[in-house]
Amino acid sequence: MVNEAKTPIKVRYYRFKNHLKEKTVGLGLDPGVLIDIDPAALARAQAALEDMIEDYPDWVKTLLLKLSEEHRRAVDTPHERRLQFEKIRRIAHDMKGQGGTFNYPLITDFADSLYNFTGVTAGMTDSHIEIIKVHIDSMRVVINERLQGDGGQGGQALKIGLQQAIDKHTKVR
Repeated sequence: MVNEAKTPIKVRYYRFKNHLKEKTVGLGLDPGVLIDIDPAALARAQAALEDMIEDYPDWVKTLLLKLSEEHRRAVDTPHERRLQFEKIRRIAHDMKGQGGTFNYPLITDFADSLYNFTGVTAGMTDSHIEIIKVHIDSMRVVINERLQGDGGQGGQALKIGLQQAIDKHTKVR
C-alpha cells in the first residue's frame, strides 16, 4: 500500500438567505415596526377554520375507512403486508398533522404512533396487525365520542391502553 499525501480539499459553504422564511416570521423588518394584520382577514380565516372544525370528524371517518380497508387487506394477504403497511403509514402521516389543528390532539398522538409503528423496521406478525387495528379503533372512539383536547379520562385511558398493547406485543422475548 502506497502512503500518498492527500491534497487538502477546500470546501466552501454558502448560506443563502431564506427570504420567504424571513417574511413569515417578520425578520428583516426595521426594529420596532409592528406587523399589522387586517382584522377582517383574520376574522375570515378564523371563520374558515371554524367551518373546517365542524367537518373534521367526517373527514377523519373517511380516512379511518381507508385505514380499515388497508388493515383488512394486510390480514387477508400476509405476503403483501409490507405494501399495506406503507399505505397505512402514508394515511397516518396525513392524519398526524391535522388533529391538533382541529382540537383533536389524540388523533395526532394515535396517528403518530401508527406512523412510527408501521415504519420500515416494523414487524409483520399477526400481533402487529392487531396493534394496527387497536390504533384504528382508538381513533374511531375519539371521533365518535368527540374526544377533543386531551379527551378527559376516557381519552387518557385510550392512550394508556394503546401503549400497553404496543408494549405487550413488541416486547423482545
